[in-house]
Amino acid sequence: MKKGDLEASLAHPLLQRVERHRRRAGRVRDDVVVMAHGGGGKAMRDLIDDLIVGELVADPTATDEDQARLDLATLARTGDRLAFTTDTYVVSPLFFPGGDIGRLAINGTVNDLAVSGARPVALSCGLVLEEGLPIEALRAVLRSMRAAADEAGVTVVTGDTKVVPRGAADKLFVNTSGVGVIPRGVEIAASGVRADDAILLNGFLGDHGAAILLARGELQLEAEIQSDTAAVAGLVAELVSQVQIHAMRDVTRGGLAAVLNELALASEVGITVEARALPIRPEVHGLTQLLGIDPVHLANEGKIAFAVAASDASRALSILRSHPLGRDGAVIGRARAEHPGVVTLDTGFGGERILDVLAGEPVPRIC
Repeated sequence: MKKGDLEASLAHPLLQRVERHRRRAGRVRDDVVVMAHGGGGKAMRDLIDDLIVGELVADPTATDEDQARLDLATLARTGDRLAFTTDTYVVSPLFFPGGDIGRLAINGTVNDLAVSGARPVALSCGLVLEEGLPIEALRAVLRSMRAAADEAGVTVVTGDTKVVPRGAADKLFVNTSGVGVIPRGVEIAASGVRADDAILLNGFLGDHGAAILLARGELQLEAEIQSDTAAVAGLVAELVSQVQIHAMRDVTRGGLAAVLNELALASEVGITVEARALPIRPEVHGLTQLLGIDPVHLANEGKIAFAVAASDASRALSILRSHPLGRDGAVIGRARAEHPGVVTLDTGFGGERILDVLAGEPVPRIC
């Protein structure tokens, strides 16, 4: 090959793009994040290519644009509407039993899409890094995000990175947005609960909030409790394909009490919950009793509450319990025409009490 031919070949845009990624891989030599990593120069390019693209992005040759480009024809073949959501994660500590901030961000955004009945397709990732964050901690979070995305069947397609000085953030904040496609004929809305509907839950309450409390090491207590962070899209897809879901929410901040109050208000129905039907681990029950916290107010990160017609309740419960994320599912209550907008808890001792929403989160920075 002549010199001129070689130069022409290397000038091909695709080869240049691939070569850039090859040159940058492994170039981050710092032990911690420094301000130069957010300055727009070579240090930032190295951080993005080596860590963020290298660890997080499935196709590193498709990241040269400032935006992701999704094929409309492909999306339209699976549904007739787009679902779009965004969330920001500031959990402390970054790593906790059962997960970390990266897995939490992927799963949380996937779940926000899934409870609309949507099939999650693509996510964005925005990172705010504090100067001094260990590079290996960042790498571990990014690897965790990639693993969670692969498990959920989604792809991170675009993102952004900012670095702030020491003290301007707490190590690492993550924003993830997501796009999904809602299949034709699927109509799930917070206003969809009907009187006499059954209310179901797919598993134990309060695991995530309890795990974060213990992981902070402030209580000097020991218990084997892991976060329940998980992507529920597969479970929701099975439910939607076999049962008509009237309303569905993922049970996160504010716990079950907050979610049921939102559904009751939006649907203008009353909801009664059976206290004895609520699935709660003994370890979580003991911890919350000790601290004076009700598990119905604790955050979860892999739980969904949903409403179906009473005639479909048994079938929906069977679907739940046949799935790994629903084995401990239960019918926990019902909707009624009386007392619209009010959620009550049947104590099992012949009385009811109002299940209200707390003024604030009992465990701050849990997601």
